[in-house]
Amino acid sequence: MNRSNVFKLVLAVALLGVATFMLVRFLRQGDGVSEQTFFYDLSEKKLFAASREALPPIRGLNNAEEDAVRAVVIAYNGNPKDKASRKIAYLEKYAPEFKVQLEKVRAGQAEPLARDSRNTFRFVKRVEDADWHTVSSPDGEKILTEWNVAGPDGKFPAVCVP
Repeated sequence: MNRSNVFKLVLAVALLGVATFMLVRFLRQGDGVSEQTFFYDLSEKKLFAASREALPPIRGLNNAEEDAVRAVVIAYNGNPKDKASRKIAYLEKYAPEFKVQLEKVRAGQAEPLARDSRNTFRFVKRVEDADWHTVSSPDGEKILTEWNVAGPDGKFPAVCVP
């Protein structure tokens, strides 16, 4: 074998080794999608984890009342693993008729609503607010976006999952 062929063979083996290493790392990683999300029980004032497929409001922690809403939890320092920096950015719930529509869509019994129509049935608020606002209202749009600004260190908040 001449030197050129030996060099090509060594290079091919090295590239194959790197590709194998990267493939193993990729397969060991999670897909980054959590099967759960945060919900907030309005009467208990507590966060808990539930299926991300659940349509808010759902049954809360203490009784059969549907008083738990989706909570978007963020870490202000950009590190979602730092539990001390977590805060609820906003809460979200759906109108009862929208929940029924979404369940029909999931069952294949109805067509999805247009985005503009959906947003009139989705409501948001801050934890400390008394009133809910539609997502498409100026107040709703402000609630959805106000938390996503860079901090003094230039880092943006990160959305957290359970």
